[in-house]
Amino acid sequence: MRFEIVTIFPGFFTSIFENGILRRALAEELVSVGVHDLRVFTHDRHRTVDDRPFGGGEGMVLKAEPLAEALASLSVKPKVERESGESAAAGTRVVLLSAQGRRFTQATARELARLDRVVLICGRYEGVDERINQIYCDTELSIGDYVLSGGELAAAVVVDATMRLIPGVLGNEASGEFESFGVSDAEIISDTDGVPRSQHGAGGLLDYPHYTRPAEFGGLRAPEVLMNGDHLQIRRWRRDQQLRKTLANRPDLLEDAALSTEDRRLLDAIRRGER
Repeated sequence: MRFEIVTIFPGFFTSIFENGILRRALAEELVSVGVHDLRVFTHDRHRTVDDRPFGGGEGMVLKAEPLAEALASLSVKPKVERESGESAAAGTRVVLLSAQGRRFTQATARELARLDRVVLICGRYEGVDERINQIYCDTELSIGDYVLSGGELAAAVVVDATMRLIPGVLGNEASGEFESFGVSDAEIISDTDGVPRSQHGAGGLLDYPHYTRPAEFGGLRAPEVLMNGDHLQIRRWRRDQQLRKTLANRPDLLEDAALSTEDRRLLDAIRRGER
């Protein structure tokens, strides 16, 4: 899989790609990344990429012409041509990163991980000329309900979250499944004892708390249930903790979560303060 990043600050990504899982994925050629300086595609001596917005208002807007040239250099055709099958760039998606986009989620990362190439346009200033969005972009994404100085941080988040779902990138393939926001798994939810093997079967709940050695730290001891060797009790405790943490931190996730009858009973008890 390849990521193409269009930005006015290409140096921003240097350290990001030199560390951690991303560095290893690049070294093993499981993923490739191209970072493209938007200013290369300007034709004035000041390398101008922005201009004042029509209609007035604060700030500047990234101009359409340099962005269109940058996309053309990557063999990205207007989306109407790609949708009609006239483009050879099959499996490519063009993403505009902006505060006006739909929220980027783990489900979105899974969608992107199935593609051959993702082109990320880093918005800046007050945004990007909307005609670039209309002509070229397949989707507009935001990583949260806040405003950043530019799309570079968002691009790094999208690359990292997507890349780790590509086969071979993580040392343990299950690590990408058994974690917060994991996909639903009907077989695990309907297990004979009614307790999912892990958060993978939670259908999008948050992960449970984790502990490691030493057993006691700062006057607090790790839960005894995790050290007694009873795997069914451990699974039940972890499910209970997932429900508690999700209810406390992200109750909105419960609306679409894959919950069993026992899950709903536990949630009701937690809400009433009985657990």
